[in-house]
Amino acid sequence: MSNFSLRKFIAAAALAVCLPFVSQSASAAPTVNLPDFTTLVDKVGPSVVNIRTTSRVGSGSDLRGLPPGLDEGDMSEFFRRFFGIPMPGQPPRGGGGGGGNNGGGSQGDQGKGGSRNAPDDNQDNSEQSSGVGSGFILSTDGYVMTNAHVVDDADTIYVTLTDKREFKARLVGVDERTDVAVVKISASNLPAITIGDSNKVRVGEWVLAIGSPFGLDNTVTAGIVSAKGRDTGDYLPFIQTDVAVNPGNSGGPLINMAGEVIGINSQIYSRTGGFMGISFAIPIDEAMRVADQLKASGKVVRGRIAVAIGEVTKDVADSLGLPKAQGALVSSVESGGPADKAGVQPGDIILKFNGQNVETATDLPRMVGDTKPGTKTTLTIWRKGQTRDLSVTVAEMQPDKVAKTEQKKSPQPKERASNALGMAVSDIPADQKKALKLTSGVQIDAVEGPAARAGFQKGDIIMRIGDTDITSAKQFQEVAQGLDASKMVAILVRRGDNTQFVPLRPRVPAQK
Repeated sequence: MSNFSLRKFIAAAALAVCLPFVSQSASAAPTVNLPDFTTLVDKVGPSVVNIRTTSRVGSGSDLRGLPPGLDEGDMSEFFRRFFGIPMPGQPPRGGGGGGGNNGGGSQGDQGKGGSRNAPDDNQDNSEQSSGVGSGFILSTDGYVMTNAHVVDDADTIYVTLTDKREFKARLVGVDERTDVAVVKISASNLPAITIGDSNKVRVGEWVLAIGSPFGLDNTVTAGIVSAKGRDTGDYLPFIQTDVAVNPGNSGGPLINMAGEVIGINSQIYSRTGGFMGISFAIPIDEAMRVADQLKASGKVVRGRIAVAIGEVTKDVADSLGLPKAQGALVSSVESGGPADKAGVQPGDIILKFNGQNVETATDLPRMVGDTKPGTKTTLTIWRKGQTRDLSVTVAEMQPDKVAKTEQKKSPQPKERASNALGMAVSDIPADQKKALKLTSGVQIDAVEGPAARAGFQKGDIIMRIGDTDITSAKQFQEVAQGLDASKMVAILVRRGDNTQFVPLRPRVPAQK
């Protein structure tokens, strides 16, 4: 046998010997199993509710919060093309009564779709859909938690269960600082959700969100916890996730793999208004502390020491001789407030509150806010190269809002928008104009009728009507009075950083 043939024989024999080991090694590779959420959804799903709100802002219109220039037909086409369904909340074609509706369905139809008859521009008292969100059942007797921004300023709140029963809810209370709200429905034996411990949340663990994105009831999305303790608000160390959360998911629960709620889906980071892989949830521990107070009194009581604070940067710490960048830098002290009485001065750095370390500036408002008013405690401050202990008595912070009652005994009159455009406007303060870099324009205070149907909102800035630049509220009224009701008029409106023309048909003046 030649040397070449011998080498071939040895190579073939070696390959034959190695193959069994390769096969065994491949079969021994670990198998990664993805989580199965089906059982979890079956368990938690019935505890999640859809929340929609209505308000009386104009005649029989149905805006669903569309931005100026965005036609309802555009949204209907979007849902038809991509989902093969009508736009959520849209009444069926051809009208007809409420046959087959359960649990107050006829009320729901009116709330979502408005009257099925042609609207009258001069009737400004019909119920109109103002928002859609999510929530979850806290207790079997009908307490439901959601976001404050879901139900804020609503005239009527409707809660729909997964079994399609719909209830008109009573607002128990809202807390704008934490974006938590509690509502109550008249029902019993409801499937209450299980409350978890947000302190035990770990970065990288699987989580689940259930809600009503874009009004699509009981939609489930999954992802992982991306980070903890994100300081995006004064009182909330948010849980950051990559779970798909979109408009309408607000107020829904963030669920762990044990089927426990660990947060309330509250915010998204987005440049388009849709999901971009970053969403934020309120830790359930923080939310429950707020909910307990809302249920007890309809408001949240917080402490205050009356200081304005800022971050302590490394440069500041080095220049002041601090061992590391920590604490809250006092930028101003309210005259006569608790901190002023305690001897706190601008330029002080608060290192500890009641013996607890203040690591960042956002820690202090949470510590003070959780302290009962009237409590005498100690501030440890850094001043002129040394620490000092100051005694301070915590005062009470005024609540954002007390719960509305079912019967509003002293309703505040709403500003009327009785001109042909259906807008009430006011002059923009000079400092606000300067900040917005405006030389003209007026701000919308209220909308109804044609303006409401066109999508205008309170806070929008009217820059021009037709070819006329608007410089004052008085001039706006004069221009509006001279409009021809038979012709469309283009209105230049600014919302945020965006400016665009929106066509609007003035209404016919009421006959006197």
